[in-house]
Amino acid sequence: LIEKLAQDGHLKVICGTDTLGVGINVPIRTVLLTQLCKYDGTRTRLLSAREFHQVAGRAGRAGFDTAGTVWAQAPEHVVENDKALAKAGDDAKAKRKVVRKKPPERGFVAWSEDTFTKLIAAPPEPLTSSFAVTHSLLLNVLSRPAGGVAALTRLLSDNHEPRVRQRAHVRRAIAIYRSLLATGVVHRVDGADGPDVRVDVDLQTDFRLNQALSPFVLHAVTHLDSEDPDYALDVVSMVEATVEEPRVVLAAQLSKLKGEVVNELKARGVEYDERMAVLETLEHPKPLGEATYALFNDYRLDHPWAADHDIHPKSVARDLWEKSMTFFQYVEHYGLNRSEGMLLRYLTDVYKGLVQAVPEHAKTEEVYDLTEWLGELVRQVDSSLIDEWDRLRAGVEPDEVLALAAQVDRVPDNPRGVTGNGRAFRIMVRNEAFRLVDLLARRRYAALAETTLWGTARWTEAAAPYWARHDSVGTGADARSAARFLVAEDAPARTWTVRQRLEDPAGDDDWVLVLTVDLAASDDAGTAAVDAVALTDAP
Repeated sequence: LIEKLAQDGHLKVICGTDTLGVGINVPIRTVLLTQLCKYDGTRTRLLSAREFHQVAGRAGRAGFDTAGTVWAQAPEHVVENDKALAKAGDDAKAKRKVVRKKPPERGFVAWSEDTFTKLIAAPPEPLTSSFAVTHSLLLNVLSRPAGGVAALTRLLSDNHEPRVRQRAHVRRAIAIYRSLLATGVVHRVDGADGPDVRVDVDLQTDFRLNQALSPFVLHAVTHLDSEDPDYALDVVSMVEATVEEPRVVLAAQLSKLKGEVVNELKARGVEYDERMAVLETLEHPKPLGEATYALFNDYRLDHPWAADHDIHPKSVARDLWEKSMTFFQYVEHYGLNRSEGMLLRYLTDVYKGLVQAVPEHAKTEEVYDLTEWLGELVRQVDSSLIDEWDRLRAGVEPDEVLALAAQVDRVPDNPRGVTGNGRAFRIMVRNEAFRLVDLLARRRYAALAETTLWGTARWTEAAAPYWARHDSVGTGADARSAARFLVAEDAPARTWTVRQRLEDPAGDDDWVLVLTVDLAASDDAGTAAVDAVALTDAP
C-alpha cells in the first residue's frame, strides 16, 4: 500500500523502520537516518554496511534525479549538548556550567560522523545463504503425490551452500527423516520409480511441523492423560513450549508476579532481605515445567537433532484462557500496550501449532473449543493474520489472491462479526461468564461494576444472600465446566440468556448468575457483550 501510494505521488514523507526501507521500491529524493544503530531481536548494534547501503540506496528517483541525498542525525544527547553549548556562546563560565546529557544506558550503541563516513565507504558484506533443513521443509517436499524423495535429494544437492554445509544438511535431513519415520508421520512405499515416502494418511491434510521443535509435540501429547480435566490446557502448554519466547510478555508476567508476592510478604511482615531472596527464586509461569523438561530430555536421547534446540515452557495463551480475558484486557493487565504486535504474533503461532502440529487423534472437544476460541480472538484483533493463512491452507492460487486483493476496497472492514463463528463465540461468552464468577468469588464488586451495567452497590446487595449462606465461590476446574453453563437463544431478538451455575462449598450448587448477551453489540465490539440480569437461588 505504501509503495503504491508513494509511486502515485500521494506521500511527501515516509517514516518507518529499516524494514520499510528494504522491503519496498519507492521514488525517494532524500533518505534521513535518525540513528545508525538498531535492535536486531537479540542485541543493539551498529548497522552493517549492507543494511546501510540497502536503505541509503533508495535516495534518488530514477528518471527524475541524477543523485540522491542521504543524511544521518547525530545521537540525541549529542544534539542537545551542542545546542546547550551554542546557547552559552563564547562565555567560558557559562560553558562550564552546562550540564551535558549522557547517552542512554540501554538499547544504544554510540555512532559519530566517522561511523557514517566508514559506512559510506565500506563495501556491502557478501550475501550468505539462509538455507536450512527443517521438519516443515521435509514434510512439504515428501507430501508431493510422487517423487518426493528425488525432489528432496535435488534440493539438498542443488543450492547455494558450500559443499561442507551441503553434507551437513544431508545428515540433518536423514536425522529428521528417521525421527518422522519413528513417530509414524511418514512411511515407506514402493513408487513407480523405486522406493518413495508418503505422509501418514491418518494425519489431518494440513498437518505441518512449523516450529523447530514441533515434532516434540507429537511425542509429548502421547504422555498426557486425555481424561484429565486440564488435558486441553496441557496440550496448549506443550505447543507453547515449542514456540519462540515473547520476552517482553514473559518479563511483564514476572514483574506482575513479583509485585503481588512483595505485597503479600510485606503484609506478613517479612524482612526486606528475606523478601529479596524470595523474589530471586521467582520465574514466569511454567505449567508442567518440570514434566516438560523431563520429557524433552528423554526425547533428545532418541532424536539427536533436537540437541541443537532448547525447550521453553511458558504460559501466555493458557494464561489468557485461565484469566478469561479478552486480548485487550490481557494487554491492560500486564501493561503491554507497546507490545501488542508481539503478543498477537505469538498467539497466532500458538493457534497455528494447535491446528497443524497436534494430530487429530489427540484432539478432544475441549481442544477443538480452545483452538477455535484462540483463532477467533486473533481474528477479531487483526483478521489479516489468520485470513491470509486460511487462504494458503485452502490452496488458493496466486492469481486468485491477486483477484481478491483487487477487490479489497469493496470488502467491508469486518465482513463477519464475532458471532459468525458460533463455536468460538459461545466459548467467549462462557469465558466472560466465568470471569464474572471469579470476580464475584473475590468480592471485587467495583471491577464487576466496570464490566456490567450494575453498580457496585447493586452487586453488593445481590451477593449478600449468597454470602449469608456460604463463605466462598468455587473457581476450580469443576466450577468452570461446560455443564454449569446453559444458554437459551432468542434468534429474532438476537440475544442469549445465560445461566452460569455457581459451585458452593456445601455442594448444593443452587445459586445461578443470570446474564444476557447482545449479539448485535457483540459484533460491533468484536467481543462478547455480556450484562448481568440476576444472582438468584431460584430454579
